[in-house]
Formats: sequence, C-alpha cells, structure tokens
Amino acid sequence: MQNTLKSPLRPQPLLAAWLVMMSAIVLSISDAKAVPSFSRQTGMSCSQCHTQSFGPNLTPVGRDFKLGGYTMTGGSGPNAKLPPISAMIVGSLTHTDKAQDPANLQPGYSKNNNLTFDEASLFYAGRIFDKVGAFSQFTYDGYADSVAWDNADFRFADQTEIADTPVTYGISLNNSPTVQDLWNTTPAWGFPYTGSGVQPGIATAALIDGGLGTAQVGGATAYTMINNLVYLEVGAYDSFSRNLQRGWAGVLSDSYIKLDGPAPYWRTALQYDTKGHFFAVGHYGMSADVLLPNSFGTPSSGADHYTDVAFDATYQYMANPKHIFEAKTTYIYEDQNFAVSRTGGTGSTGLNTFKFNAAYTFDQTYGVTFAYNKLTGSRNSNVYPDFASYKPNSEYFTAELVYVPFGKAKSLLNPWLNLRTSLQYIGYSQFDGTSQYVNGNNTFMVNGWLAF
Repeated sequence: MQNTLKSPLRPQPLLAAWLVMMSAIVLSISDAKAVPSFSRQTGMSCSQCHTQSFGPNLTPVGRDFKLGGYTMTGGSGPNAKLPPISAMIVGSLTHTDKAQDPANLQPGYSKNNNLTFDEASLFYAGRIFDKVGAFSQFTYDGYADSVAWDNADFRFADQTEIADTPVTYGISLNNSPTVQDLWNTTPAWGFPYTGSGVQPGIATAALIDGGLGTAQVGGATAYTMINNLVYLEVGAYDSFSRNLQRGWAGVLSDSYIKLDGPAPYWRTALQYDTKGHFFAVGHYGMSADVLLPNSFGTPSSGADHYTDVAFDATYQYMANPKHIFEAKTTYIYEDQNFAVSRTGGTGSTGLNTFKFNAAYTFDQTYGVTFAYNKLTGSRNSNVYPDFASYKPNSEYFTAELVYVPFGKAKSLLNPWLNLRTSLQYIGYSQFDGTSQYVNGNNTFMVNGWLAF
C-alpha cells in the first residue's frame, strides 16, 4: 500500500461523531450494572460459540451472539456478578529454514530459533448496559515492546418483526474494517489465528487486508440481518489524528495512515443453516483516497485511490460436534490508482488476493487446518521497484495442528482457564515476486495462547 500528500486540515464530522459516541459509552460504564465476559455472562461454555472451544473461529451460536451486540445473558451465580474483564498471554518459538537478516528483526533477537513473548492483552468484553455491548482489547506487543489499543467493536443491537419476519439491526463503532464481521473469511479474523513478529512476511497487501492497520482509523457502520438469511451493512471510516495514532496504536512516524475524507465500506451476505450444515456466501469492499504518511498538516495536490471488491464463502458441518468440518475462502481484487505518490503517476494497477482453508476438528479439542494463499499483481517497475520481475506475486501453504484442552462445559476451572496450543508450518513457492531460494522463508512455529 502506498500513501500520498495530504490536503489542508479540515473538520472531520465522522470522526467527531465516532469519538463522542465512544466517550458516551465509556463514561456510562460506571453507571451500568457490571456484567461478566462472554462465557460468564451467557452461562455457556466457550465450545458453544467456538468450533475449537477457544479461538476466533465462530459457530452459528457465536455469530448470533456477536450479531446481537454481545448482550446475550443467561449466566448465574458469583461469576455472573463480575465485571466483563478478561486477559490473555501469547508466546511462540519460531524457526525459519534459513537464518534471517538481523536488520529485519528487532534488537536483541537471534537470526533464528527465537522464543518470543508475542503479546499480553486486557479485554473489556461483554454487555455494557441494556442493548449495548463491546469487544475491546488493549495489547502489549512483546516483540515490538509497545502498548496499543487493539481490536475494538462497540455495538448497539435490537430486534423487531416486519410482516412477521424477524429482523436484527444495529450499529457498530469499530477501529478496523472487518473487525465487526461475523464470518471468519474476512481479514480481521481470518486464518491463521496466531502468528509471531519474527516470522518473515510478504511485503504487499490490499488496503482492506490489513493495509489500514488496527486503531489507525475509526468507523461507524449500520447493519441488519433479515430472517437469519440476508445480511446488509454499510458505513464509512476516517483516520484518527497523528497524536491518537501514536498514543493508541503505537504507530511510528513513517507508518501513519491518513485518509483523504471518509472511506465507504459495505458488506452483504446470504447464510443458511439447516440440520447441522451451515452455508454462507457474501461480498464486501471499500473505496478510499489515501494520502502520504508524512502529509499531516501539509497541503496536497490529491490522493491515491484504492477500490477493494471482495467475495467470500463459508461451509461448516456441525451436525455432530465430535466431528466438525469447515471450508472458508475469500477473493479480494484491489484497483490501485497511484496518481500522486509515484513520480509522473502510474495509472491503474491491480492486486489479486486469494485465500482458502479447510479444517477438521475432533471433539472440539484436536484440530488440523490446511490453507492456501496466493497474491498476484500487475507488473510495474514504478510500483514494485525492489521486487523481482517488478511484481508482488507470492504463494504459500500453511498447515496447523491444534490442541485445545479446555473450554468445554466440564473442563477444569471452566470458564476461567482457556488454552490453545498449536504447531504451524508455512511453506512458500513464491515470495515477493520471485520463486528462487524462497524456501529459506519457510517457517515452523510452536505457539501457546492462554486466556483467563
């Protein structure tokens, strides 16, 4: 992703409204009845909402809980009277087939076989009051040694009937496109669910596929689910100020994202759940004008323009919870017009992202996932001057084994103890435009993820 020069400062009504509403929610927490985190709040075990008992991947019940604004209740006893606070820690051991260049690593890390304290997070997650709920995460990044406001999704949700048809509707205030999404096909919650800062990574991604970063923008979207079948959502995002990006997201000066006005976002989906078979197909996208990172407060003659158009699909077999099968895919096409950031301009170029993964989970405890990712783009020496063949093309495969010992109704210390352990291997056939010597980037990772 490339940014451009900034236009003169001007009022940002979308961001002003976003911050006012966020402040009202936070200030009202002290007056609201304290409610527990998701499992304690609902009285359900984690395995009700997550296919592997613990982790981002949702079941239909989990999607309904998120759709309803995190406000579903049902818990009882002392746990139900606790505030909705949770925490987690994540650590990894990472090995690459070839020793890495120390210049690409943070100071103090080895060329290979690094043990990392990936992150520690504190969550406010659950019902705030009445029909308002939240999922909000503050994270210490052990690899970067920084603290930032991580994923956040504040919601209002309600239900009604129109011509005897059930309708759920709501508003989401969030800080990253697709973090509010219900399906694990979009970038924010897509596979793989864990990673490490020392892993080699491809240099190019679509704007909607992480190009905006977390907590660098704020957005408001309105959504509805009609008859548990048709999902519609529309909204827009705008940039936080430089000080907010630095303070909330820990963004360095050369990484600021500045949108040249609100960027529209949209999402549609059709889903069908019958006899343990769940199907969903959908479309999502956004359109944005992006300025250069160093353009805060300086004039600009224009902006680069990005249009992301994506399609996704999900299948889950859950008729027998002993044997869960899943397949998920997404395709993103990004039209890029670097009219300002490249000398003389380049016109339009295209970026294609394809992701697919298939998973099997036994007894919501043992899991295996295979994934395929491919990224291709237009040949352009101006856009990709440092890439072999002047293309961003990358292709890789991921295999992951997972063991989740807790999270069921009869698990030890339920719902307080949740652990996900995994072995993950990533193999590259293309890396940043070349197929030569790319296997040195192949990565093996052992990961542990504890939440309480």
